[in-house]
Parts: sequence; structure tokens; C-alpha cells
Amino acid sequence: MSTPSEHVVTLNARNIRGLAHPLRVKMLGLLREHGPATASGLAARTGQSSGATSYHLRQLAAYGFIVEADDLGNERERWWRAAHRMTSMEVTTPADEESQIFAEEYLRGVASGYAERMYLWIDSLAHQPKPWADAGTISDWMMRLTPEQALALTEQLSAFVQEYADEHPGDAGADPEVLEGAPHTERVFVQFQVLTAPEQTSE
Repeated sequence: MSTPSEHVVTLNARNIRGLAHPLRVKMLGLLREHGPATASGLAARTGQSSGATSYHLRQLAAYGFIVEADDLGNERERWWRAAHRMTSMEVTTPADEESQIFAEEYLRGVASGYAERMYLWIDSLAHQPKPWADAGTISDWMMRLTPEQALALTEQLSAFVQEYADEHPGDAGADPEVLEGAPHTERVFVQFQVLTAPEQTSE
């Protein structure tokens, strides 16, 4: 089982411009995690002004990452929801320098969000019930692989985690009946990185 294609937005040379800003990456993540929100609601969550979040919401909408939640809006405030449940991007060398810059800015925004989530988890450990605290980890392994082996590792890990994500969805768009059927679960974030670091050698 895999995530339906209509739930995934694939980044390309055009739309990656819309996510080439760390605040937009964070706001999109919040909309996916918590569901529809207003500019003022996102301002409170991110520590930004509502003017800033309003501007970035318009940019996210212009590139198709979010849509208006017409069922929640009114004359005073506009509500927004994520248009997709996931973002996909192949980490390859873009065709031009400008796209490369946008891709790097997007990845920096993603990395910043991952780091923030790890720090929040560490800060919460002292207050978590022991079974939950014991269930988390920050681990790393160092190995020597060929590019093909590194790709195979990435694909196998992704497929394994995706099976869990399909069976136990935790985003705001998950089927309410699925969530009601799992009353003892809590939201769990799974992050992993496969970081290639080839040594620079002179020819």
C-alpha cells in the first residue's frame, strides 16, 4: 500500500520557488499536522506577525501547496488547509543555478524543522511516561557504501516506514474512523537521514 498520488505534491523547477523559505516550510507542516488555520493562528504558533504569515500563505496558495477552507472562512478571516498530505523531491542536481538555490533553501527549511522537532522531543523526555520515553531514539550508524547501496538502503527504509504510515496515519487529513479505532495511540514522528558525503579527491 502506498500514499495515493493525489495526496503527494512533487517539487519541480517552478513550484519549488513557493517553498524556498523556512517559514513557508514550517507553516505548510503545521497545516498538515494540525489541520486548517488562519494567518493569526499560524502567527501565534510560529512567533511571527500575522502580516508575515498572511503574505506567506498567499505565496503557498499561488504555488498550489494550500487552498482556502471555504467551509470555515468568514468575512473577517480566511482559513487555509494543505492541498496535499506529503511533499516529494528527488535530491538531484537541478538543471540551472537558480533552481539549485531554491532547492537548497527548501532543504534547509526542512532540516531546520527536523532539528526543532528533535529539540522539542529532548525537552519533553522528563515529562513523558516511561514507556513513551523508552520508545524514542536518536541514533546514527556510519558505513561505507557504493551509491547503489546507499540508494537501496534509502528505498528499503522508506518502504518500511511507509507501510506503518499507511496503516497508522497521523496527519490532520487521516480518516476519523481510523483514529477512533486506535484510542491508545499518540502522534509519532519518524525522521531518518541518509547523508552521503563523498570525499573530495583531485584527479
